[in-house]
Amino acid sequence: MSDHFNEKAKNWDADEMVKKLSSAIGASVLESTSLNDNMDVMDFGAGTGLISYHVAPFVNKIIAVDISQAMLDKLVAKPELQGKVEAICQNIIDMPLTAQFDLIMSAMAMHHVEDTDKLIQTFFEHLSPGGVLALADLDKEDGSFHPTDVQGVYHSGFEREHLKAVLESQGFEDVHFITAHTVVKENNEYPIFLVTATKNCNLT
Repeated sequence: MSDHFNEKAKNWDADEMVKKLSSAIGASVLESTSLNDNMDVMDFGAGTGLISYHVAPFVNKIIAVDISQAMLDKLVAKPELQGKVEAICQNIIDMPLTAQFDLIMSAMAMHHVEDTDKLIQTFFEHLSPGGVLALADLDKEDGSFHPTDVQGVYHSGFEREHLKAVLESQGFEDVHFITAHTVVKENNEYPIFLVTATKNCNLT
């Protein structure tokens, strides 16, 4: 699988939009979830660890999952994440992990996954009973958020009601949305949601 983020990884953390977005999503995750130092967390589409940075001080450990080795190389080089965050370069839809997690979080990664129904099913399977899912991504937009020639983008955002229905159909409950941030690009506004949902304890 080609690494669409190989070049982007070099200057990813310096991008002002990325920094503002990551800070807002990280703060929203902290506000919307109950973290404790016994929790094991998966950061899906972890990139360079910008969301893990916010959450790591409050949990036991984070497994940072991404299919971009270049992005994960940036993550593991950060002193503040060493000893707390482990990086795994793997497509967990095709090759699931053996571990289960108390929280799975993801920021702006879902629109890079073609089969999002399968992804949500995979999240469900990787969560412990009662575990929490926290996903941040674009509200449905007209396709102008990304350049037309960008590779690896399969969705122009998501409709909240449809995503809620998908989550509930896969066994999640207590589905809640907030607007975590609004990206302004070329005078256009792109709201970013954070949805949290809990794995039904009666389902496995």
